[in-house]
Amino acid sequence: MKTYHVVAAIIQQSDRILATQRGYGDYKDGWEFPGGKIEPGELPEEALVREIREELATTVTVERHVIDVSWDYPQFHLEMSCFLCTITGGAPRLLEHEAAKWLGADDIDSVDWLPADIGVVEAIKAQHIV
Repeated sequence: MKTYHVVAAIIQQSDRILATQRGYGDYKDGWEFPGGKIEPGELPEEALVREIREELATTVTVERHVIDVSWDYPQFHLEMSCFLCTITGGAPRLLEHEAAKWLGADDIDSVDWLPADIGVVEAIKAQHIV
């Protein structure tokens, strides 16, 4: 089974985090934290800044590591490192996603999170990020 090493951004603004809805692929319409694959020679934090710029036309600062998630999807294995981030330039624009929502503690469970992202949501709750 192929393994993908990816990074995901938990973009925080006040007491809310940004969730994005996939616009393509096998998991289209599922909700996730934005991010993507780590390129050869990139540090995870560098990959995350690049991916958020490519997906949301936004600049982020990576604040700290939150959780690593390992998940077996039917077609591949995912190794995902998730980092708390803040926006330092530009408002998010959806270049690859169908939709986005800012979610707080009261509505973080209101979207249909992709399976690997559910563990991230639990870590966010446990660490009182929102």
